This record gives sequence, C-alpha cells and structure tokens, in this order.
Amino acid sequence: DLVSRVTDAVIEDMQHWQSRPLDACYPVVLIDAIVLKIRDGQVRNRPVYAAMGISVDGERDVLGLWAGPAGGGEGAKQWMTMLTELRNRGVADVCIVCCDGLKGLPDAIAATWPLATVQTCVVHLVRSSLRYASKADWGKITAGLKDVYTAATVAAAEARFAEFAATWRDKYPAMIAMWERSWPEFVPFLDFPLPVRKLIYTTNGIESLNS
Repeated sequence: DLVSRVTDAVIEDMQHWQSRPLDACYPVVLIDAIVLKIRDGQVRNRPVYAAMGISVDGERDVLGLWAGPAGGGEGAKQWMTMLTELRNRGVADVCIVCCDGLKGLPDAIAATWPLATVQTCVVHLVRSSLRYASKADWGKITAGLKDVYTAATVAAAEARFAEFAATWRDKYPAMIAMWERSWPEFVPFLDFPLPVRKLIYTTNGIESLNS
C-alpha cells in the first residue's frame, strides 16, 4: 500500500544518506547521544548517537546517526564501530573532537584518529557540577566556573580554578574532584582564539539537532 511504499522509500533514502562519502578532514567533530523511544517490535528507550562535523568554512554537516541497543551500550566497542565507519567513509583525520565524557569514547578517538585532541564539552561539565550542589549555590557556582572557562590562557584558568576549588572543596568535594579528573580534556580549547573557542567548547550544536 501507499504507506508501505513511502516508508520503504524513506528507509532507502536514510540508508543512502548514512553511507554517503564524507570529506577527508573536519577540523572539528561534535559527538553526543540522546535517549529516544524507538519502536522495534515494542517501544523501548534506546540511545541515538550523533556525529556532526564542522568544515574549514565553518559549515556544519551531520555525519551520521546510529541507534544503540536498548538499555544503553555506550562503550569502546560501540564507539569504535561508529568512528571506524566514519573513517571508512572518508574522514581520514580530525583535529578536535568535542564530546561529553562518554564512556570509552576518548580511547576510541585515539585509536581512530591518533592525532586528534579530545575536548570535553564545557557546558556539560558545568551542568554536571550543579548535580553535586545545593540549588541555593547554583548562581555562585556558575559565576565562578564562568571565570574559569572564559580565562584568557590556561595559566589564568588554573589560577581561577584554584580559587574556585578553595571556595567549594570542603562543601562539595565530589564536584571539585570531577573537575580535576576532567581538567586535561577541559583545557585544550583555551589554546585557541575566542572565535574558534566558540566552535569547540560545547556540543550544543548537536543538542539543537536533537531538539
């Protein structure tokens, strides 16, 4: 019937789009995941992984969408499958990959594009910080963290973070520990000028796609 033919055509178009050749190099790639309800015999929550490339001209290109298994499945094997597909479709190299500390992803990036720099999404870090804190302190915490991630240099960011940690470590030690663990993958964007920083410090571009 008509509905079946239209559905088959849409699926064929999606498969063609998902397997299309890609540019050899994207200076920046954003990777994120969203959980959606997907009907596959029955309706279940499944993660959908998205990768978006930013070209040298600043244009955004959705590289692919992958539905993961029900119940999650984030891990090195999942990410290696995705990234290997991107490499096989032509993405030979990436300069910076911005992501949200997804389990197993940094190792998969290193295996796929050894010279790529992993940048933790700053917006996600700030949101995660608030999970450890009382709502009454959110305003002060976000203001203090803004001084850290808008610092002019890595050294200045380290100084601002030392002040922030001294203020909040006793009250929220887990929050400070999270930032200390994430620090090596938080600071790379600070080596770039402000216009470039805005492209690489957050995966919000993918969040807009998800919306």
